[in-house]
Amino acid sequence: LTNTSNVMASYQEFEVTVHTSPGPTCGTFSRLWLNLIGSQGETPPMIVNEGDHHLLPGSVCPVQIRTNGPLGHLVLVQLRLEALTGFPDLDWHCSHVEFGSKCALSERLRRRAEAWTSFTELEMVFTHSGQHNNTARFVWAHWKEDWYFGYQCLNGCNPLLLRQIRLLPPHLSVTPDMLRPFLPEDSSLEQELQKGTIYLLDYEVLDTVPANVINGKQTYLSAPLCLLHLNQQQQLVPIAIQLQQTPGPQNPVFLPSDPGCDWLLAKIWVHSADFQCHQLASHYLRTHMLGETCCVATLRQLPEVHPLHQLLIPHVRTSLQINFQARVSLLAANGVFDKAVGCGLDALPVLLSRASQRIHYRSLCVPDDLSDRGVDKLPQSYYAQDALRIWDALHRFVVQWVDLYYSADSEVQQDSELQQWLTDINTHGFTHNSGFPQVFQSKAEVSKFVTMIVYTSSALHAAVNFSQLDFALWVPNCPTSMMRPPPQVKGSVTDDDILSSLPDVNSSCRVLMSLTLLSQPSANFVPLCHYKEAIFREDAHRRLVEEVQAELKTISEDMSERNSQLELPYPYLCPGHIENSVAI
Repeated sequence: LTNTSNVMASYQEFEVTVHTSPGPTCGTFSRLWLNLIGSQGETPPMIVNEGDHHLLPGSVCPVQIRTNGPLGHLVLVQLRLEALTGFPDLDWHCSHVEFGSKCALSERLRRRAEAWTSFTELEMVFTHSGQHNNTARFVWAHWKEDWYFGYQCLNGCNPLLLRQIRLLPPHLSVTPDMLRPFLPEDSSLEQELQKGTIYLLDYEVLDTVPANVINGKQTYLSAPLCLLHLNQQQQLVPIAIQLQQTPGPQNPVFLPSDPGCDWLLAKIWVHSADFQCHQLASHYLRTHMLGETCCVATLRQLPEVHPLHQLLIPHVRTSLQINFQARVSLLAANGVFDKAVGCGLDALPVLLSRASQRIHYRSLCVPDDLSDRGVDKLPQSYYAQDALRIWDALHRFVVQWVDLYYSADSEVQQDSELQQWLTDINTHGFTHNSGFPQVFQSKAEVSKFVTMIVYTSSALHAAVNFSQLDFALWVPNCPTSMMRPPPQVKGSVTDDDILSSLPDVNSSCRVLMSLTLLSQPSANFVPLCHYKEAIFREDAHRRLVEEVQAELKTISEDMSERNSQLELPYPYLCPGHIENSVAI
């Protein structure tokens, strides 16, 4: 998006040029509608390509727009495709949009690399972009509430970090007296710890990670520790937040009893840290990169006739292409991480290296992970409930597939191609102390490992990818960068401080546009456990596929029934919404 004029006066004319990417599959025959959204109003939608003017690869479409009134600061260009009768409904890849006013304006108004002027302006943009998104509207209505902060730890776009603890972290500077007001009157902190009602979010992986420079301004990262309590209303609520790992007088512990702005800003800092860990560790590393590692090992070590090659390739083959595209766009110079995210290009190798060293095999296997973190039996933990059901269905399917080809554990041990495949994955993917099996001794070990790959490349990716726009559309709920350093004292934070801490207008919009694209199903969407390959139509294999598809259909119906009773549904692991592989 190239902005050559940003403040719009009354009844002003604009020259807008829409550029289609040059790739051979980037064009479309659909009609394109465009409207400009400003801080004070918007233009009505108008057609960009009239008649036979199709959006062909590399094409340039100019259009003139005249406003009917003042728009204020330009904050969004909205594009919408309309499929035309008689033409194929093809995806369209927009390269960029240029727009400019016919009046001359100063350079400072041109790029809007500045803070939001008010929460009213934020709400105006949100109204246009999130008005049809029920989850996003719920986020906007409840984002300040402590119970909803805890709910997002369980069912938001990063449900992988919350952990039950029995001992307080030594570097979290809290005392029993500090926390007593937030616990039941007849119980102590020690008793609550032993009962298992105390939980922790720890973002230590971000400690000392270099923060990005965005719009020529230094941004800031923190590595918070957040303590949460499962209260008597069965709500998980935050009770203490320390914004850096090292205790000290300039690193206070924020409490729910602190002034409202102090407590709110502390929670916003946690959300910003969570965004960094979600995008790079939970999403990119645990799904995209794991899928790529397993895909390459499969292509290298397992011949096409090997039964696990045949089973796994439909679940991992797209990871190579999508990851290459990410590395030359989103994660590249001038990409969204470079220009709009707190963890920029300098931070990427640091954070990814640290996060990969912290991955343990059990954390990738759903039953082990949920049990280890103590979230498997938490009320309202819909990710945990749904993940366990999906894992169990996939595991039964994989066990039966393995049974078709291996009659005994000894056959697994003697399969040199299978053992070399595992060695390849371990050599290029994980450290030796990460709990990953170094050799396969049994059919059960193979089945669990393959289930982990299938689940991670399909269901886990669905949970952490297709949820992200819903929780990020309201910018204060998911700040992609922080423009002011963490507060070092209590009692000094104002509403203006909170507003000026949020990412600038242009970087906020750039991230939201990227998340909008990433939240769309791929053009060739294949639902979980649906296969096009011929082997899955053979008798024994077809029976297994039919059985797992029937089980997933039952799970889907159960989830739909449950969600119909919830004020805020959890749809991200509904099998019909889960893609067979990482394809976006």
